[in-house]
Amino acid sequence: MEKSHEILQQYFGYESFRLNQATAVENVIAKKDTFVLMPTGGGKSLCYQVPALILEGTAIVISPLIALMKDQVDALRANGISAAFLNSSMNPVEQNETFHQLKEGKLKLLYVAPEKLSADNGSFLNLLKNIHISLFAVDEAHCVSHWGHDFRPDYLFLNGLKRQFPTVPIIALTASADEITRKDIIKQLDLQNPTVLISSFDRANIKYFVQPKQSVLHHIVQYLNEHPNDSGIIYCLSRKGTEDMANNLKENGVNAAFYHAGISSTERAKVQDDFIKDKIRVMVATIAFGMGIDKSNVRFVIHADLPKNIESYYQETGRAGRDGLPSEAILFYSNADVMKLKKFAMIEGNEEQSTLMLKKLQHMTDFAEMQKCRRQYLMEYFGESHPGNCNSCDYCLSDFENWDATIDAQKLLSAVFRLKERYGKNLIIDFLRGSKGAKITDYMRSLPTYGIGNNADKTYWHHLIKQLIINDFLRESNEEFSVLKLTDASKEVLFNKKKVHLQKVKELAKAVTVEEIETSYPNNEIDANLELFDELRVLRRQQAEQENVPPYVIFSDATLMELATYLPVTKEELNQISGFGAFKIEKYGETFVNVISNYCNQNNLSSKISEKAPKKQSAPKKANQHESGTYTTTFQLFKEGNSVEDIAKIRNLSVNTIQNHLVNFVEVGTIKPSELIDINKIDPVIAIAKTQTIQSLKAIKEELGEEYSYFEINIAVAFYKWQQKENSRN
Repeated sequence: MEKSHEILQQYFGYESFRLNQATAVENVIAKKDTFVLMPTGGGKSLCYQVPALILEGTAIVISPLIALMKDQVDALRANGISAAFLNSSMNPVEQNETFHQLKEGKLKLLYVAPEKLSADNGSFLNLLKNIHISLFAVDEAHCVSHWGHDFRPDYLFLNGLKRQFPTVPIIALTASADEITRKDIIKQLDLQNPTVLISSFDRANIKYFVQPKQSVLHHIVQYLNEHPNDSGIIYCLSRKGTEDMANNLKENGVNAAFYHAGISSTERAKVQDDFIKDKIRVMVATIAFGMGIDKSNVRFVIHADLPKNIESYYQETGRAGRDGLPSEAILFYSNADVMKLKKFAMIEGNEEQSTLMLKKLQHMTDFAEMQKCRRQYLMEYFGESHPGNCNSCDYCLSDFENWDATIDAQKLLSAVFRLKERYGKNLIIDFLRGSKGAKITDYMRSLPTYGIGNNADKTYWHHLIKQLIINDFLRESNEEFSVLKLTDASKEVLFNKKKVHLQKVKELAKAVTVEEIETSYPNNEIDANLELFDELRVLRRQQAEQENVPPYVIFSDATLMELATYLPVTKEELNQISGFGAFKIEKYGETFVNVISNYCNQNNLSSKISEKAPKKQSAPKKANQHESGTYTTTFQLFKEGNSVEDIAKIRNLSVNTIQNHLVNFVEVGTIKPSELIDINKIDPVIAIAKTQTIQSLKAIKEELGEEYSYFEINIAVAFYKWQQKENSRN
């Protein structure tokens, strides 16, 4: 393993392996088949990338999405590793060049789409028989299983790999698969006595929140305004939903775009590229977006609609916080979504598949409705124990009180019993409350329990049913129109006087605000320097634009966080910063060290590298919620005719803050620049902006002189950015 650690440090800049990485690496090097289940952001790719650099030959990585391939190859090349990909986005000349590199043995890793292997009766696989192949890595391996949440027929062609290349090890990797899916993956790929490695599903840096699906847009806008510098993904069920949400966000001053399978492949590639390069702050998408997206600085994932199963939810929320920094997952839940998804789950002519899909949907519903630690529920769903009390989900952060629900539970359970367990919760509630509706028959009205629940409203009874189901006093059948069934525990209540003690929420915790992030993640008593962190982000963006790669490919936020905290001022000290391997120290070290040294000189600071502890640090402190303010309020006051100065006074904020709010609205096209500045000042600014490779307001100011304020320049540049976006769409 000494060689593996050397490769890990030299090329990737990490001191040690995480989770089951070391075992997976060792296994593949020994040419054994391996199955790896590791959470999103857990570092699955290193499980085959490190062996690929040790073993002779080329590693073939089967990957389902073009964006994933490009990201992975960009990242490998940024670390000085020879890698390439083959997919439909390449022209014949590019494909021939890659084939030439492969035949010449110049590639350590080659990423290919599954359809590449199945095309032309497997001609590509025949070509590989003349190449020295070190290993096959099947990424997103759940796609090979009918039971997986994202089955893809092209993956089925992979079941011939082992037969055609019996001595080449196969490593299958996925972030989310229940037990039935795991077994099916191993069977479909014909893995021979594989080592099965299942890492913890716990994403400790993610906080989980479920909120009622009411005033969703208002709550999302409020959340985004409280987190003005954070990037994230909002998932919607329908294509129209994504478009409506994105357009509404733009009207509220949010730099957002939508993504779904109905837009052209060119447009999808464009908005995806803009998102991973931090040009778009919020992506509103259907589930068509995200698999394999390696953007490490996604700070939140919001589900505006209910996902169809826990696997999808877990994988989608796992796109937040891949850099290990505090992040949030927020789900807006309604029973209407459950009814809609039940219809989608019914697969005509396939009762077995329908039953499974309905069962998975029920688990998703239970997660949203239950009153227990959400993290514990997720862990237990994937077969991993968790003690609960995680202190980082809405349940564990809420205030509760106990209450004796025995009498009302007896009424409800008696109604289910008297109606012979043949009806769903809505009719049971109507029956209890003495409804005169047509669905309540004369026979039902003759029963002694009819009307005995008219002491409470429907909401109360719905809540009680949820609680009784969660605590195993009731269960719902797995049919499209589910009915309530009694359990052994409910019979104890009805016939043996068993008491029912439940908890009710005194105060429900909502999605966390900035202040809660700071207090929940102590930063080892060393504060990061926010100004330096921002400078380093600008430097990273400039470097990324020069190389035409996403900023996180250069360095993650977590790496910049360590730089801003521990202030390394020599290339030698960079060795102790996670993410700085030998190649990146040589390539970027001097540039970043110079910026840090200048900052230290200006602020009379010195290196704190000796204080560095081997543990993750928190994100830098962000602006106070009240300082950031809500963009929407500023916009409304502006539209009412108030000047910038007036708005600043009304809101008790600085003029500069209000100006920044308004600049944001210009960039998304909601406010015209002529409403804010002299229209004659726009073109001169844009003329200079067009000549700049890296946008610099300071350089424009120096060229134009005192007649132009920074606010005017900022407005003109924002308008120029808006023009560029509009032109790219047309």
